[in-house]
Amino acid sequence: MSINDNNPTEVTTPLPHREGQGGGSLFTTFFKIGIFTLGGGYAMIPLIEEEVVNRHQWVKKEEMLDLIAIAQSCPGVFAINIAIFIGYKLKQTKGALAATVGTALPSFLIILAIAIFFSAFKENRIVAAMFRGIRPAVVALIAVPTFNLGKRAQLNRYTIWIPIVSALAIWALGVSPIYIIVIAGIGGYLYGKVALPSSPEGDTNVLQCNEAPSGAVGGAES
Repeated sequence: MSINDNNPTEVTTPLPHREGQGGGSLFTTFFKIGIFTLGGGYAMIPLIEEEVVNRHQWVKKEEMLDLIAIAQSCPGVFAINIAIFIGYKLKQTKGALAATVGTALPSFLIILAIAIFFSAFKENRIVAAMFRGIRPAVVALIAVPTFNLGKRAQLNRYTIWIPIVSALAIWALGVSPIYIIVIAGIGGYLYGKVALPSSPEGDTNVLQCNEAPSGAVGGAES
């Protein structure tokens, strides 16, 4: 923390240190994530959080939740989408390319090797036994980020029905996830425009936002 010489009341707080934001570091990090990701893009979430949020501190936990929602809502592969968003946030186009190539390259090389030697792998009992053992672990890798996302989304007794009804609609009724995403987006927009401003919670948030600058000035003057 330092004080501006031109304005003694202005206090400058340095930005937190973020380890290795270069394209090479992005490529290496996402290449490592891509190698150990089994079970699809959602199983990648715990690895991404460990590397991007906890270790390198490139993205905050709150931002990570928003990035996951955006990546899931956009067309394309989930893992590639989230790699593009994080890479572009750090290093614009070069970062997006580095993160994308790092994510996709391990899968490309492994699938290419399996395709070349597929006939040998197909009847191998050891390989088949390995995949049978991997399947339960993949379920856990997908379940853990689901519960974590639910906590960060601040679900309560008034909103817990939304994921439950959405899951039942997809699983039991065969509703397309596209319709769920569209309806959720429209519902969130209407809630933010109509319900939230008129609710006590919305008034509290506005009051806090209005009081924040005056409190900051008072602290500086003291």
